[in-house]
Amino acid sequence: MARTTEQARGPLVSLVPARMDRLPWTRFHWSVVVGLGVAWILDGLEIQIVASAGYQKDLGMTAAEVGIAGTIYLLGQVTGALVFGRLSDRLGRRRLFILTLIIYLLGSGLAGLSPNMWVLFFFRFIAGMGIGGEYAAINSAIDELIPSKYRGRVDIAINGTYWGGAALGAAANVFLLNPDIVDENWGWRIGFFIGPVLGLVIIYLRRHIPESPRWLMTHGREDEAKRTVDEIERRVEHEDGHRLEPVDDSKGIKLTPHERVPFRQIAHVLFKVYPRRTLVGATMMVTQSFLYNAIFFTYALVLQNFYGTDPSSTAYFFFPFAIGNLLGPLLLGPLFDSWGRRKMIFLTYGVSGVVLAVSGFLFSAGALDATTQTIFWCVSFFFASAGASSAYLTVSELFPLEIRAQAIGYFFALGQIAGSIAPTVYGALVGEGEDRGPLTVGYLLGAGIMIVGGVVALIFGVDAERKSLEDISKPLSSADD
Repeated sequence: MARTTEQARGPLVSLVPARMDRLPWTRFHWSVVVGLGVAWILDGLEIQIVASAGYQKDLGMTAAEVGIAGTIYLLGQVTGALVFGRLSDRLGRRRLFILTLIIYLLGSGLAGLSPNMWVLFFFRFIAGMGIGGEYAAINSAIDELIPSKYRGRVDIAINGTYWGGAALGAAANVFLLNPDIVDENWGWRIGFFIGPVLGLVIIYLRRHIPESPRWLMTHGREDEAKRTVDEIERRVEHEDGHRLEPVDDSKGIKLTPHERVPFRQIAHVLFKVYPRRTLVGATMMVTQSFLYNAIFFTYALVLQNFYGTDPSSTAYFFFPFAIGNLLGPLLLGPLFDSWGRRKMIFLTYGVSGVVLAVSGFLFSAGALDATTQTIFWCVSFFFASAGASSAYLTVSELFPLEIRAQAIGYFFALGQIAGSIAPTVYGALVGEGEDRGPLTVGYLLGAGIMIVGGVVALIFGVDAERKSLEDISKPLSSADD
């Protein structure tokens, strides 16, 4: 790409970050939340539709092949996060959060038309790529568009809406997979169309969300960045009814924009400049992913094999579990901005681990039934959900703007790969429900892993609350001393 006139002039001074961070909360920010936050709802919806395996009989698939379909979707997510994360840093947030949503819509919608297993596998991978790309592009865009004093609670709440999508998918399955209501060869197909229908509405909303002015600023498009902020300020003043005070020139940052960051420089930033931050990001992503996948993908087996619940009633135990996961980020999120990132990460990871450990001992003693077991899960994951959501926020905040989406992609991929092991391990621990010892050990292992994640964040984390992204981590293009 040719160098722009602004790049040719050398260093520039930008007030874009300071102007964005001093904005009050208005309908503009709600439009960002609604337009971009749906990615997690769609992912939760997808996981529930796939986990239901309503397509197994229609497509003549074995249980192992159903498991492979889930694995293929996760591999698609990893691929999408890595590929589209890099493209988001190079081409812009807006282009990618439109493109990745379209890819998801096509993948999920066409999966519902699959005539056989292999076509289903292909389109599940495509849908996964779209969602994985959404994670990288959208976390970056949200954090760069939301004022610093609201950034923590907003990012955590949005990530937590995954469980709203999961609950929606579970509710849909109650009806769509009931052959008395919908033909069994069509119910699962209709389920795959729910996400695309929602996505079509969201595409319209996203068309009105601007490119990140911060991204424009670091790519030599300062005039365009200023015009974008001007337009945002006009919308905010109109909606808020008050004129914004000018930002003092002393708050400007000096930049020497450049277009591309080579992998060598990315590795230098991750392992030489910020090794402790890399440790924090990796630990948080891996620990939360391992615990979530371990419990989420085996909870039905535990209820059925140890407590004798009927498979048809298992879905009803999922709803309070999902609601607890949804409420945690919504209610605890504000404390990440007021009380602080490190303290809240330690609290949420630690409490979730302790509650899970207590439930493990009670489970071993045979002191729980299906209801009380679910209650313990709800309490543990009320805290774990807020902590898990903060992992994405943490990775987004800790690294420079020019590699933000890629960093999210790398750590997301690492977490997914580590988390993909958990269902297999815990499925083996559950067994046929004859011996509680192995699963008890598994619960204690999961609890210990989460507590370790919280301790690492407490010791090596960064107090990023209410700070500008550029103060937490200088852009690579910064020309300031």
